[in-house]
Amino acid sequence: MNPFDILKNAEQLKEQADKMQEQLASLSETGSSGGKMVTVTVNGKMEMTAIQLDPLCVDSRDIKMLEDLIVAAHHDALARMQERIKSSIGPLVQGIPGLEL
Repeated sequence: MNPFDILKNAEQLKEQADKMQEQLASLSETGSSGGKMVTVTVNGKMEMTAIQLDPLCVDSRDIKMLEDLIVAAHHDALARMQERIKSSIGPLVQGIPGLEL
């Protein structure tokens, strides 16, 4: 792609980037672990926004298990969000060098 063409389309690229940012902010995905004993919600910016713990998994004698469940639920939520971003925003960045998902 000609560098001058990119400069000509800079405004269009900025609009697309702004639109992607808005879409990312509105996305939300939840992941779980331990048979949904732990659930974690993340937004499109990959920030954890919520965590829910089943009272059954809160055992002061087994903190390590709870920590592992939280990490696993977070990884699950992030993986779900990455897939969602690919499917919802991927078409917007097609043809933009360096931004293909």
